[in-house]
Amino acid sequence: MDVMIIATKACTHRKNLENELTHMRIPYRVCFVEDCADLVQKLSIRHSPNLVVDDEVVFRKQPTEVELHAYFGTKT
Repeated sequence: MDVMIIATKACTHRKNLENELTHMRIPYRVCFVEDCADLVQKLSIRHSPNLVVDDEVVFRKQPTEVELHAYFGTKT
């Protein structure tokens, strides 16, 4: 499973999302909007942060802890 956060460098929610994924032991990578223009256009990114799994945008906002656990099938 390829998990990627797409966010602006100034996004204040990105670090929270990173902490949640780390706590859940979900490996991820970060792609900054400023550095990935082609990907941003391809996925129609308009807000920050976004969570992309296997090349599909699954959240176009800061998901809650409950939403993340439900999506990844993990326990809270």
